[in-house]
Amino acid sequence: MGSRKCGGCLSCLLIPLALWSIIVNILLYFPNGQTSYASSNKLTNYVWYFEGICFSGIMMLIVTTVLLVLENNNNYKCCQSENCSKKYVTLLSIIFSSLGIAFSGYCLVISALGLVQGPYCRTLDGWEYAFEGTAGRFLTDSSIWIQCLEPAHVVEWNI
Repeated sequence: MGSRKCGGCLSCLLIPLALWSIIVNILLYFPNGQTSYASSNKLTNYVWYFEGICFSGIMMLIVTTVLLVLENNNNYKCCQSENCSKKYVTLLSIIFSSLGIAFSGYCLVISALGLVQGPYCRTLDGWEYAFEGTAGRFLTDSSIWIQCLEPAHVVEWNI
């Protein structure tokens, strides 16, 4: 009983986090609010994986909705006996919770790879991944962020 209430509370917390993920990841397509970089394909490769919009956003909303429905709909019976229905609901809860873990794991990996690679920006040498060989050390050394000439403040925007 206690774990169900805790699970329901956690499921409810996932809804605003999923919506936040969708909004923040849509903003990655428009550095500094400009659409020209998206239309000319001058965005980081990992943005096009849609991990924040699809997997930590839409898919997590679906998982959360299913988990909330399973938890709150105590009168639902898929089988003839109540014991069978409880087992079925438990199985579905495990499956959808596992999917949620898999989706969030995918997002974590893609986000980490994107941070390590760094933003795609215009430098003195042209458009490139200016910090690709730094293994993410550029994240702690803000003095080298000036290598990216365009879009302005792209490192902060991507972080």
